Amino acid sequence: MVRTILDGLYRAAGYLAGGFLILIFLLMLGLSLGRQVNINIPAGDDLASWSMAAMAFLGLAHTFKSGEMIRVGLMIDRFHGRKRRALELFALTVGVGFVGFFAWHAVQLTFDSYRFNDMSQGVIAVPLWIPQLGYVTGLVILFVAFIDEFVHVLRGGDPRYEKPPATTPEEVIERAMQSGV
Repeated sequence: MVRTILDGLYRAAGYLAGGFLILIFLLMLGLSLGRQVNINIPAGDDLASWSMAAMAFLGLAHTFKSGEMIRVGLMIDRFHGRKRRALELFALTVGVGFVGFFAWHAVQLTFDSYRFNDMSQGVIAVPLWIPQLGYVTGLVILFVAFIDEFVHVLRGGDPRYEKPPATTPEEVIERAMQSGV
């Protein structure tokens, strides 16, 4: 049941990131077309930039769990057995530490923005904690994903964020094309 909830959380964050991507597209389209017909979207640039930050951070956990995040595979893939497992746990420990540090301070920043009633400096005054929620939520979900993966590997499981190695030359080429290499 916990696995279903966590996977649903990562998927929902990915869908939210996709929703913000669509919002960015619509805002940019509206801003571009609006210039042609003298219609202005107030604070459109601010909304697009806040959406971009939310999209980037909300997509992190889904990207990590899908095996699409850049990681230390070039180093770890050379090892097998216990040595590889130890390196994998070390990498996850460092990841948990860094992501936890950033998530903690992001939560503090957002709470301080709420507490001090910080407002945006743009055309439309918006409480800063509102656009910061996307960034904070994404980091907290990524932290949960790292802890989830750390516990799984610590219990003896294979990392779920790794894709199995390519078996055919066509698959190698397909993966390279998908990654943009």
